[in-house]
Amino acid sequence: MTAERHPDRFRPSVARLARFAGRTLRGEWHAIVVDPIRQLARRGLSGLLLAFVAAFGVIFFHDIAQHPTGAVWVTRLGGVKADLPLWLSLLRTPVSLYVPALDLPVWAGITQLFLAFALAELTLGRSRTLAIAYATTLAGTLVARLMIAVGPGWSGFGLPAACGHVLDTGPSAAVVGLFTYLSVVRRAPVVFTLTGGSMVWESIAVPNLAGREHLIAVGSAVVLGLLHGRRARLRALARSFLPTRAPGSFPTAPTAPTAPTAPTAPTAPTAPKVSPVLPVTAPAPASAVVAATVPAPASPHPTAARAGGTAMTSLER
Repeated sequence: MTAERHPDRFRPSVARLARFAGRTLRGEWHAIVVDPIRQLARRGLSGLLLAFVAAFGVIFFHDIAQHPTGAVWVTRLGGVKADLPLWLSLLRTPVSLYVPALDLPVWAGITQLFLAFALAELTLGRSRTLAIAYATTLAGTLVARLMIAVGPGWSGFGLPAACGHVLDTGPSAAVVGLFTYLSVVRRAPVVFTLTGGSMVWESIAVPNLAGREHLIAVGSAVVLGLLHGRRARLRALARSFLPTRAPGSFPTAPTAPTAPTAPTAPTAPTAPKVSPVLPVTAPAPASAVVAATVPAPASPHPTAARAGGTAMTSLER
């Protein structure tokens, strides 16, 4: 009776776990595989520019390093060691992304490199892909220098000074960082387990410099992935820590004293302005006004005057 009840008790839990696993795998498949393929179909081969550049860069430096003179130049351009000056390590770090590691197979590394840069470029874009790859690689290089500077001890944090002479090259830290960042941003626990979990196991099984740098790359990628899309919150949090002042309480800068002005010379008094006096004319008499307004009688025609004159002359005679 009890043996029959135990399977019935665990069946709902197993069913819920199976549904959760199915939803997780389906969502991760769409986020990691389906969406990048759609972006590739829309953008074409131009969406894989960084992946091709990274793969051909590793192949190019690998072929050059097969010759003694080429190996010397590859080491001078992209060889990073902890015993080098910091400015020289920072100058060689971008090229070290394309220099293959000495203890890893080249073609297997190229496949992982191409896949990591392709998925990241199609999902995140070129600028963010380059930023994440460089940031994780640089974090691994700098923290490894700190571990070597600290020395052995410190609960396993430090490394012996002999690790400073090991050539620290290869795109493995960038590959691990890109896969980890994608798994955090796209909510892909399976990819995170395959990448981050494998690096943890590697650092435990083989405690060397490369394993420590891979762990640092995973940790920095996790932090960057958790901060993704929280720029506004980070700005608000940073402003909350700044001291706030009430409006009007900001001290005003003291003004510089002005130089005394020279006294001005007294001006001469000006004469008062006299308005011009117009002559006053006496009013004209009314008779003149009437005479001016009444028109004069018309003069007789000149021929009539002459005729009248001759007539009077004849009468007078």
